[in-house]
Amino acid sequence: MISGVFSVRMWGPVGFLTSLAYCVHQRRAAQAEPRSADGQHPVDRSRLELKMVQVVFRHGARSPLKPLPQEEQQAEWNLQLLEVPPQTQFDYTITNLAGGPKPHSPFDSQYHETKLKGGMFAGQLTNVGMQQMFALGKRLRKNYVEDIPFLSPTFNPLEVFVRSTNIYRNLESTRCLLAGLFQYQKEGPIIIHADEASSEVLYPNYQNCWSLRERIRGRRQAASLQPGISEDLQKVHSLPSCPTLKRFAWMIEQRAVDTALYVMQREDRESLQMAVGPFLHILENNLLKAVDPATPPGKTRKLYLYAAHDVTLMPLLITLGIFDHKWPPFAVDLTMELYQHRESKEWFVQLYYRGEEQVPKGCPDRLCPLDKFLNTISVYTLSPEKYHTLCSQVQVMELGNGE
Repeated sequence: MISGVFSVRMWGPVGFLTSLAYCVHQRRAAQAEPRSADGQHPVDRSRLELKMVQVVFRHGARSPLKPLPQEEQQAEWNLQLLEVPPQTQFDYTITNLAGGPKPHSPFDSQYHETKLKGGMFAGQLTNVGMQQMFALGKRLRKNYVEDIPFLSPTFNPLEVFVRSTNIYRNLESTRCLLAGLFQYQKEGPIIIHADEASSEVLYPNYQNCWSLRERIRGRRQAASLQPGISEDLQKVHSLPSCPTLKRFAWMIEQRAVDTALYVMQREDRESLQMAVGPFLHILENNLLKAVDPATPPGKTRKLYLYAAHDVTLMPLLITLGIFDHKWPPFAVDLTMELYQHRESKEWFVQLYYRGEEQVPKGCPDRLCPLDKFLNTISVYTLSPEKYHTLCSQVQVMELGNGE
């Protein structure tokens, strides 16, 4: 969870619960017979050709974003936890979205102001997290290099596009994933693209989208007072240590989810649009460019990697209709595959979460005709222009009122 994006004031109850949860912390399932786009006849999967893969993932295990109550006497975050496993080493360069210098990271500056007992800063990727991301990269390699000869076995910048939020744990998580995926081999420089915090859309940008911030203002204040949440929050607030908290792990996670859902409210389409609509627009645009025969060669990639956060994945899963009411764990991935039928030329999307097949909302089965999938996400997508207009509405109104 991102300090500042989900600030203590705005997301105090959620941050507390998920920090507590931190303490206790087949590639293919049997498949239903998919139908063609017209729904009349089964699709022969052997006739499908994989054209593109998009992966949205959360970073690996990290240090807490702030000390827990009484943690100063309980836990020690030793610097040895930051040792880099040799197999995860992989050089990379960070640029802005236009290929220029790396943007400044205000979040990393904030994290460095919180030093935990033992010497670590808040929000740092641990060696456990590095190994988690390396394992995810190995799984992707098995899927798209070994089982299916889709990607080159070495990193090729003409095949792979990489973007991350400009937060060090995410950049390092991406490095580890790439090391697992390409086994330290590359044909060109690895560039990780990152945006300015003021315009980032790989997470709900509450700090810079005024309209979104206003929409949830009352909900965030009322969330911890909801029946059940309030009582459970008081119950775990005074518990002394992680071993004790372990017995409450399920309840802690569930109340964190309940609180987040109360704030986001899946029925509030516009809030979900402003939370993840611009990111959905990016994913949608990648699909549309891939299927458009007029797209010039070299303007699309085989693989798009997006390093995001739990606060990104939760609203994404809600908009897709596949949220499992569990907090997105460290190193989790949401993978979107695009296929074309070799004879009929029909397009299909296959969705996976945590490596398991999903049936998106509005889709007849796991292999979803592209038009039906686009109909589902189009309800929530926002173009950059529309997003900017919506986000600045409240700010303009406040200026007009002289506030």
